Amino acid sequence: MVTWRFHSLLTCCLLGTFWHSKEVSSKQCIWYGECGSSPLEGKRLNCAYSGPPIPLPAEGHDLLQQLCPSFYYGNNTVCCDVQQLNTLNNNLQLPLQFLSRCPSCFYNLMTLFCELTCSPYQSDFLNVTATEPYTGPDPLKANESITAMEYYIGERFTNAMYNACKDVEAPSSNVKALGLLCGKDVKDCNATNWIQYMFSKDNGQVPFTITPIFSDNPVTSMFPMNNATKGCDESVEEDGSPCSCQDCTLVCGAAPQPPPSPVPWLILGMDAMAVIMWIVYIVFLMLFSAIIIGSWCYRKKNIVSEYAPIDSNLAYSVNATSIAGEPSYFDRIGERLENCLRIAFTKWGSFCVRNPWIVILCSLILIAICCSGLKYMTITTDPVELWSDPHSQARQEKDYFDKHFGPFFRTEQLIITAPLSKGEIYSPYPSGSDIYFGPPLTFDILVQVLKLQDAIENLTAYYQNESVTLKDICLAPLAPYNNNCTIFSVLNYFQNSLSVLNHSISDEFFVMADYHTHFLYCVQSPASLNDTSALHDPCLGTFGGPIFPWLVLGGYDGEHYSNATALVITLPVNNFYNDTVKLNKAKAWEQEFITFMKNYNNPNLSISFSTERSIEDELNRESNSDVKIVVISYVLMFIYISMALGEINDCNSILVDSKIALGIAGILIVLSSVACSLGIFSYAGISLTLIVIEVIPFLVLAVGVDNIYIIVQRYQRDERLHEETLDQQIGRILGDVAPSIFLSSFSETVAFFLGALSSMPAVRTFSLFAGMAVFLDFLLQITCFVSLFGLDIRRQEKNRLDILCCFPGCKRNSETDKPMSLLFQFFKKFYAPLLMKDWLRPIVVSVFVGILSFSIAVVNKVEIGLDQSLSMPDDSYVLKYFDSLTEYLHTGPPVYFVVEEGHNYTTREGQAMVCGGAGCNNNSLVQQIYTAAEMSNYTRIGYAPSSWIDDYFDWVKPQSTCCRIYNTTEQFCNASVVDPFCIRCREFTPEGKRKPLGDEFMRFLPMFLSDNPNPKCGKGGHAAYSSAVDLINNNTNVGATYFMTYHTILKNSTDFIDAMKKAQSIAKNITNDLDITDKSYKVFPYSIFYVFYEQYLTIVNDTVFNLCLSLAAIFFVAVILLGFEFWAAFLMCITISMILVNMFGVMWLWSISLNAVSLVNLVMSCGISVEFCSHVTRAFSVSTRGNRVQRAEDALAHMGSSVFSGITLTKFVGIGVLRLSKSQIFNIFYFRMYLSMVILGAAHGLIFLPVLLSYIGPQVNKAKVQAALQRSRGTEQERLLNH
Repeated sequence: MVTWRFHSLLTCCLLGTFWHSKEVSSKQCIWYGECGSSPLEGKRLNCAYSGPPIPLPAEGHDLLQQLCPSFYYGNNTVCCDVQQLNTLNNNLQLPLQFLSRCPSCFYNLMTLFCELTCSPYQSDFLNVTATEPYTGPDPLKANESITAMEYYIGERFTNAMYNACKDVEAPSSNVKALGLLCGKDVKDCNATNWIQYMFSKDNGQVPFTITPIFSDNPVTSMFPMNNATKGCDESVEEDGSPCSCQDCTLVCGAAPQPPPSPVPWLILGMDAMAVIMWIVYIVFLMLFSAIIIGSWCYRKKNIVSEYAPIDSNLAYSVNATSIAGEPSYFDRIGERLENCLRIAFTKWGSFCVRNPWIVILCSLILIAICCSGLKYMTITTDPVELWSDPHSQARQEKDYFDKHFGPFFRTEQLIITAPLSKGEIYSPYPSGSDIYFGPPLTFDILVQVLKLQDAIENLTAYYQNESVTLKDICLAPLAPYNNNCTIFSVLNYFQNSLSVLNHSISDEFFVMADYHTHFLYCVQSPASLNDTSALHDPCLGTFGGPIFPWLVLGGYDGEHYSNATALVITLPVNNFYNDTVKLNKAKAWEQEFITFMKNYNNPNLSISFSTERSIEDELNRESNSDVKIVVISYVLMFIYISMALGEINDCNSILVDSKIALGIAGILIVLSSVACSLGIFSYAGISLTLIVIEVIPFLVLAVGVDNIYIIVQRYQRDERLHEETLDQQIGRILGDVAPSIFLSSFSETVAFFLGALSSMPAVRTFSLFAGMAVFLDFLLQITCFVSLFGLDIRRQEKNRLDILCCFPGCKRNSETDKPMSLLFQFFKKFYAPLLMKDWLRPIVVSVFVGILSFSIAVVNKVEIGLDQSLSMPDDSYVLKYFDSLTEYLHTGPPVYFVVEEGHNYTTREGQAMVCGGAGCNNNSLVQQIYTAAEMSNYTRIGYAPSSWIDDYFDWVKPQSTCCRIYNTTEQFCNASVVDPFCIRCREFTPEGKRKPLGDEFMRFLPMFLSDNPNPKCGKGGHAAYSSAVDLINNNTNVGATYFMTYHTILKNSTDFIDAMKKAQSIAKNITNDLDITDKSYKVFPYSIFYVFYEQYLTIVNDTVFNLCLSLAAIFFVAVILLGFEFWAAFLMCITISMILVNMFGVMWLWSISLNAVSLVNLVMSCGISVEFCSHVTRAFSVSTRGNRVQRAEDALAHMGSSVFSGITLTKFVGIGVLRLSKSQIFNIFYFRMYLSMVILGAAHGLIFLPVLLSYIGPQVNKAKVQAALQRSRGTEQERLLNH
């Protein structure tokens, strides 16, 4: 692409006349023919001529009709010859290519220059003010050349021409064309200074200065040229079309306005949710207090002691529930199920203790078989695979894009500031306001950055003994014609050359032009091949494409690019998804680049950088560094578990009564269950993720250790019955506690497996592995651990040392009473009775309901997303890069609007649906994206799209010299080729001037896509669009295509999510407006970050779905395994729900966002909450005590200590170490969430749930009580039950 400045537009169009001191007559010329040379290279002056118009030779008639049809009449007498017409035609090519998309704009512009060049009435509005002698070989030529003149132009014409052109877009560069023709910012351009700039010799393109004089009235006997004009909303030809909406706001109507921002939901000026929950909480307190006071009054009325417990059933009876009478149907069903489970687990426990080695051997064989699958284990580290569902919309669209256009390139980027530089003031020559150049744009800093850039280009890496340089892997869009790498850098305005950067034009007094001048020109005309200063240096990058200032500069204000505070260098590298060797070469070079940048030291430059592999590398480094932290955490938990399981009678027996070996065995069983889960799914070909490796051991350890504590501590509190053997005792104990363990484990297993229905890969994978690990842990605990436990009891009874079991311990007193655990005594004698006090229970309920109300009020305020900086270690170099992105960059990532294969571009209707020029629909694809860009703050679309089809139409016009073919071979002939056999592709006929259709459209499209831009044709599509159009069927049809633009700057997850939602909405509207009858294809947006952020569009629904599904599974399993205790299962699920809601409250307080990582933790929190709640709930349901308060106290006393020591204390030991991690994601999503779930789980399971059960727990199951009394009759258990 090249600039659409007029460059040499006026070189030979500016023609001369005799100087007259008196008025010239009508139909009088002032010049004719060319003679004399301008001081500017390649530019010719015109011959002064005072006389009547001269008939144009026949060979110029076609050209006159093409350029100036208003003069093509009668005998064609004009004031120009064929040579002048040819010069005019050649120099109008670039304006034609860029302005002819708006026919009325170009018509008015052509009128301006046709009247200047050939009008037979030149003397009416042109006044020659200076000439110079000329002597040439042709005696018929005049002897004077014109060197200065005045052009009288009507103000009406001037304003009309400006209004018709001011909105015209340049599709390939997303900017207004007028801003590049005016010599200044488009916002500062107006009708007069536009024409003044075009006619000023200071722009380097005009052979002499023409002074425009604007007036609608005659001035000193001169009559201003005030021809009729066409408005941009008018068609030039009868069957033509006006300019498009994109190029003419008059066609569009009123500017689009974004919808108003949603009004925040307020009540009395305060957040509505907070007010509502506050009111609900107050109402609850009032009702609850009324019930408490009423029950107290009822108790006093019935002359009951004020110290009697309140039994919170509906009748507020203070009497114990009677167990006499006939049990209900569900009571009997529940008792039978309970009895079946008790008998089955009793027999199984006895078998395991009697045959320990068989059970252990079978367990080891099972473990070995499952773990052997680990040899097939693969770990997924690809972020796309981790966070994007293969069947999701964004993933399928990414795959579609990669298939048809190639994968998105790899990006290496540097952001450079100059902390020691103060910037400088530049004073333009010969006049103009001073301009401030920011610190990194001083000459010395640019030279240092250029040296750094050159050093990076020359880096050499090695892969498999082969050298790899940037040229081997970089994106080179014009290859093989131009193999220069694409480098988006401000230094590419100077072609990455020190000599060009140092180029200046000066004399002994002034510097007329230097790098400042060139920079100011290039940021306005990035595609120029020849700036209009005295330098005449190109702006186009060495790779053949433009360098847009918003991509290479940062920290500037508005469009004042010169005050930038940062330079941005971007190196796009080819992505080789299907070629592992080439991909590894690219990674090897990136590693060399990272090493170089880490070792680079320049005190004048502050550099932040990143490569495509940086984030993945830092994540791997973070994971490796956190291994130590995780290992220390687990080791401390192992030590605590091993020590806490022991039961010490006295100091002499400490080495006998300790259970270090059993604790280690229990931990190995937990880890074995995790390993077996990994092995089983590795057999199935399911890859692991880092979340699975880091989280599941923590989860299974919580579940497994709790079960171990329940079994061991239940034995430690039990008395062996008369004539009862060890295997019978352990079988009986297992029959009592295993149903509770089975309830929690099976509930968690079902909940986790149902969680695998999630569409989020991270959640699905975690749920599968966690469900299997919990289930296997349960199986190994009721088999292998029970057998090992029986062996350990026998060792202890034989007075042998722990671990060193072959050695006897010290002599012990066999009559010593079995001690009670201090923690158990604390729960039984102090904590449980205290919690059940009448004055404390209402306080507990009020506090927990208050916390719940607060959490509900803020649950909708939890942020969604994952700040990418949180995934990096504290000492990562990428963090500095992320900070620089936020602080300096002005443009977001590119976004491609893809039209899937199926659209017909060869019909007029199909073209009008997508293009943006004249004759295109006002709701076309290009126009809708352009309209969205007009509301960038709302839509987050920053610029109008680059449109290959609009540039193709400009390229193929017969007036243009772009599309040419050899008349002998019909092969493409580039515009830069000088060959008489090259002819234009299409004839200059009414039909030829229309957009090509059918086969003609397809005939020239491949030529357009292979044409490199050059000074004579800036519309060549090779650099800009070679990958934008997927030609199919041997180049006979158009498949998928894309139209590229950019998002606005996106700084956080909310911005990224909103940008994706708005782009998808725009694409959906475009698809609907395409009116596709069979809906066989659609338009969709694609940007590299969509696959990562799509999950957040549905994460709220996914969270609700996963948690509700888990709760439903827990409720269903609990109902069955609690013996159809519906109410008990419901209360347990209510408590778990409160824990989950409170987790959201903690997430809001602790700034933890909702994302895949936190959702996994919430699902895990649901599982751990079952451990905290299920054992207490079941203990309450099977208790045979008299009333609810007593049953709650009994359940808390017997199960509370095991839950507290098995989960709470164990996790506190491990969680504390996680705080030491350097990983921010560990500190936030693991330390904070794990700590929260343990504290909330313990608080609800050991404080709130017992109190809730004491108020509204289910009544005692009469069938279970009667069966328990029947079983214990005549035994020591009867005394314990009656007690």
